[in-house]
This record gives sequence, C-alpha cells and structure tokens, in this order.
Amino acid sequence: MAGIETYRAPRLAVPLRDTPWYVETVTDHYTLRLAPGIRQRLTDWARRSGLPERSLAQRYVDEGLRHDAHPLIQFLDGPSGRRASLAGRGLDVWEVIATIRDNGGSMALAAEYLQVPAGLVEAAVAYYGEYKDEIDREIELNEAEYERGLAAAAAGEQALRG
Repeated sequence: MAGIETYRAPRLAVPLRDTPWYVETVTDHYTLRLAPGIRQRLTDWARRSGLPERSLAQRYVDEGLRHDAHPLIQFLDGPSGRRASLAGRGLDVWEVIATIRDNGGSMALAAEYLQVPAGLVEAAVAYYGEYKDEIDREIELNEAEYERGLAAAAAGEQALRG
C-alpha cells in the first residue's frame, strides 16, 4: 500500500544477546541532575582514576549507601583493589573477620589482638553480615596469595641450595 510505512525498531550496534553481562549487571536505569560543578569534579576524578564517569558515579552511589548503613566502614584503594576497611584504622574488614575466625569466633579476643575498640570489630561484623560473599572472597584471595608466597619462598630457598 502506498503511503503507509511500517515501523522498524532501530538496529543495535551490538545485539543485546552478544552482551549478556550488560543485561545481567545493569538492570536499573536512573537519571539525575547534578548541582553545578559536580559533573566537572566527577569528570576530573574519573580521568585521574582511569575509570569511565558512569562507573565512578555508580561506585560513589554504592559506597555512599554502604557507608550510610555502616558509618564506621570506609572504602580504600590498595594492591588488591577497592575494599571495605575500618575508618581511621587501616584494617580491612576481611582482616577483622579472619582474625575473629582465628580466635575461635571471639570478637573480644580479636579486638584485643588487633588493638582496636570492640565497637570497631562489631562494626566489621555488621558489615560482614550484609556483604558476606564479598568479604569471604577477599579472605580466600588473601589465603591463596599467602600460599603462593610460601611456595615461592620455598622454591627460592631450594634454588639457593643448588
């Protein structure tokens, strides 16, 4: 029929079926307006950190919400990546949890060993309660790195003996 056009959906540059990680990890869209100057600061920090602006903004929202729920927890960059730590102490949450486990589950003994107030240990435990899988993964990675280091040291000693 002349004059009648059929609607055609726009063609995607990359079909969604080829990017399942996007569909699985980016499940919610949210738009917001920023106060003057915030976008430029975000752009500057993103450039310094080597992250896309969108990724940095998502990290700030996630960590801000986590910090609001757990005010004694801060987030720091380090050799193993970004991690949750006790505010002002330099101890990661995974270190506190591993120490509690090493002390038979005693928060008091862990606090004494780490030389931190019991309240900070309790704050780490509360955070762990919400983000158990994340913290357990950090503990596992640390244990694997420790074992790798032991094996490397043993191999070095063996090589020295000739």
